[in-house]
Amino acid sequence: MNSQSPPSVAGVASRLQAALDFARQAGSATLPLFSRWKDRVALGLETKPDGTPVTKADRDAESLIRGRIEASFPGDGVLGEEWGERQGTSGFRWVLDPIDGTASFIRGIPLFGTMIGIEFDGRAVAGVIECPALDERVWGGLGIPSLHQLGDGTPVPARVSRIATLGDACVSSTSPQYFSAAGIADRFPILERHFGVVRGWSDCYGFVLLATGRIEAVIEPSVKIWDVCAALPIVEAAGGRLTDFEGAVAVNTGSVLATNGVLHEAARAALTR
Repeated sequence: MNSQSPPSVAGVASRLQAALDFARQAGSATLPLFSRWKDRVALGLETKPDGTPVTKADRDAESLIRGRIEASFPGDGVLGEEWGERQGTSGFRWVLDPIDGTASFIRGIPLFGTMIGIEFDGRAVAGVIECPALDERVWGGLGIPSLHQLGDGTPVPARVSRIATLGDACVSSTSPQYFSAAGIADRFPILERHFGVVRGWSDCYGFVLLATGRIEAVIEPSVKIWDVCAALPIVEAAGGRLTDFEGAVAVNTGSVLATNGVLHEAARAALTR
């Protein structure tokens, strides 16, 4: 469906509130298996054709979210990492990564999360990142301020930092191996040369840190739509920018450069020169 008109704020807001609830439910459901991370049999650990790990928790969490969506918004489409796509008729599509950071999950590292992105006519308009092992979450959307919550505390505005020079900035990138796999190993040393601090806070948690002003950039050379769809509206609502390496605002082109906005062009110039 292509409605050629923007979604209503109410339509986005109702789905975002539901996504927040669904993400917390799914995230909580992953914790019993996370606590048994040493038990590979209990995890149901397998390797997918692309070489990435998947567990019973990934599949069960996505099934839970899909069931909630189908019950609450039956006309919406759904695309998930584990169970594929179901077409919709409303113009809305939910993009699911039930456990972003499965490599962390299976090692008992708490920097994994459930990501739920919401698109309207192909544009990412809202997102939730839920980090259940940290009991931390951030969310936001089109016309809806980004918020950050720890535990059951009062949500507070999520705002990016205002650091304006790369030499004073901190960038997160999951692994230099991803640059090598993408055939651009020579670009990772660029981060070391230009950014003041380079760290490897992994996967979705880097976007949480960016949106809450604790780091200034997230750079990943190899991502899928479910790795980015939730992050784009959150970062934008927090005052930042998210593009691919070429500067396009997109969630399906394979790379991501997310920043506090102030240093976006400087970071892109350094990365692509």
